[in-house]
Amino acid sequence: MTKLTLTLEGDTHILATRRFKASPEAVYRAHTETELIQKWLLGPEGWTMPVCINEARSGGRIRYEWSDGKGGSLLLTGEYVALEPFGRIVHIERFHMPDPTPDNRIETRFEADGTGTLMIMRMTLPDSATRAAMLATGMEHGMEASYARLDAMSG
Repeated sequence: MTKLTLTLEGDTHILATRRFKASPEAVYRAHTETELIQKWLLGPEGWTMPVCINEARSGGRIRYEWSDGKGGSLLLTGEYVALEPFGRIVHIERFHMPDPTPDNRIETRFEADGTGTLMIMRMTLPDSATRAAMLATGMEHGMEASYARLDAMSG
């Protein structure tokens, strides 16, 4: 297992990379199949995803609702722009806090890396202030917890 690496590019981009033990096909499927998403994309321990709408097709809707079981919740909505099985996903997402954040355009690539996969995710935010606010949430901790869960599922 490897850790998530975040790199800043320019004023509006975040590049996230991580290696997985599973094949590109398996990691891609984990990002596009509802029943798999609900098992790993949970953030920190104790959170669940009771609502997962994931229409994995160009123009398809995304709606994820998380709960911490103690009254805390988080909502993400978005839509798919393009999908290239098993190598690339482009989507737009926004968190509702409670108002929607500006659109985050995300391109995720899945590349064969030995017996596993190198995932390269490039987030494009509208401006540097939005990027700074997103990073200030500590998002990398929730992302790494989710990706460690995904790696354990496929290993």
